[in-house]
Amino acid sequence: MNRDSKIYVAGHRGLVGSAIWKQLSQKGYANLVGRSHSELDLMDGVAVRDFFDSEHPEYVVLAAAHVGGIMANLKYRADFIYQNLQIQQNVIGESFRHGVKKLLFLGSTCIYPREAPQPIPEDALLTSPLEYTNEPYAIAKIAGLKLCESFNLQYGTNYIAVMPTNLYGPNDNFNLETSHVLPAMIRKIYLAHLLHTGNWEAIRADLNSRPVEGIDGVAEREEIEMILGKYGITNASLSLWGTGTPVREFLWSEDMAAACVYCLENVNFSDLRGDGAEVRNCHINIGTGKEISIRDLAELVRQTVGYQGKILWDSSKPDGTMRKLTDPSKLHRLGWRHTMEIEDGIPALYNWYLSSK
Repeated sequence: MNRDSKIYVAGHRGLVGSAIWKQLSQKGYANLVGRSHSELDLMDGVAVRDFFDSEHPEYVVLAAAHVGGIMANLKYRADFIYQNLQIQQNVIGESFRHGVKKLLFLGSTCIYPREAPQPIPEDALLTSPLEYTNEPYAIAKIAGLKLCESFNLQYGTNYIAVMPTNLYGPNDNFNLETSHVLPAMIRKIYLAHLLHTGNWEAIRADLNSRPVEGIDGVAEREEIEMILGKYGITNASLSLWGTGTPVREFLWSEDMAAACVYCLENVNFSDLRGDGAEVRNCHINIGTGKEISIRDLAELVRQTVGYQGKILWDSSKPDGTMRKLTDPSKLHRLGWRHTMEIEDGIPALYNWYLSSK
């Protein structure tokens, strides 16, 4: 890519897309194109075609997706598969029709089977059943990476699919209804700390910034206590989902962005396809290769926030996959490694959350 190449970042305001946009800007790429959802609905095939007709991007980063945590994945299963399939079909299809030189597709390590070997190599894909709780989302992402792979094999395109592990960082989603485990945990422990210390001014400020199910800081105290209690947050304790025993890998979003830009600049499909008769699993894991239990994660967040109340674990709620650690050795061989460790990343994200109100 040249510094003046036109690069379209789909989903440039989300956790993933905003980090990639920032990384590209910092490296001197000045001809970046982005559209908010209100400006361009990626589920609208006609609108996407019109956008490509008018902008003619040379490179595309497909970071837009309908995402959420375990609660959202269970409740809105049709939305997760339907919306993601539509977005991918439209953006990848128009990229092909408009001769985009290179496309980077962002997936997720939830594509791998529930009982995949640990750490998980790329060739574990489609070897056994998926985790039930996020199966629709995973199937959509598998379809996306296979769409990229198939275009490459049939038409000689240069579409790269990367599968980041669990991400966290600036612009994360702290909505208690839809957020992933780490941002949800940070906000819950923060609110539990405020309740425990009786800091109602800060509680109201937090809810004014990010209402919970329509309840903001103007609501009556009893109403606020009721809605927070629904999410396990009381003045004496905090209840978190599951047993706390699953282990997870977490990647700082700006590290992920650096890996993505590295792949855009240095990695081609020809580097990934191998020499066999059957070409499969050309996607790239992006991760740290390090893991932490959910219980230990909660303790790190507790220490960062300064929460002194009790943390309880609700074993009636699902744990999800018990272990999901990526094998990033392919990415290491290609020349990239992460820099941010979780012990430093949690305080960084907590400080970002406090400053973003």
